[in-house]
Amino acid sequence: MVKNSSSEPAEPGPLQVLIVDDESLIRWSLSETLADAGHVVIEARDADAAIRSVREAARPFDIVLLDYRLPDSDDLSLLSAIRRLSPGSTVIMMTAFGSPEVVRGALDLGAYRVVLKPFEVDEMAALVAEAHSAGGA
Repeated sequence: MVKNSSSEPAEPGPLQVLIVDDESLIRWSLSETLADAGHVVIEARDADAAIRSVREAARPFDIVLLDYRLPDSDDLSLLSAIRRLSPGSTVIMMTAFGSPEVVRGALDLGAYRVVLKPFEVDEMAALVAEAHSAGGA
């Protein structure tokens, strides 16, 4: 049976999500919650692993949850690199260092939203769905 793709919307598949955070409990909590929602989740604990994950992905990540301060990156350069390598990915920054300059800089570089830590994991899962529905940055 052949479906007429022009008259029926495609069934959305699971989102591919990259979680970049050096705190293993945050990565685990987000990963479990998003995987339970049916998404495919990859974790990275630092900037090098994040860049490698973006470069090696079979297809671009739909969503990247990106911590601002990592052991090998404590500025917006990683956000800039991810936006350059994967311009179609929606990036949500997470930070405990949410100065107005950091927030403005992240948004200027194309972040969909900047979320201050600590946050509720369920609220982040809802934000992932919202960002995807809105088409991202």
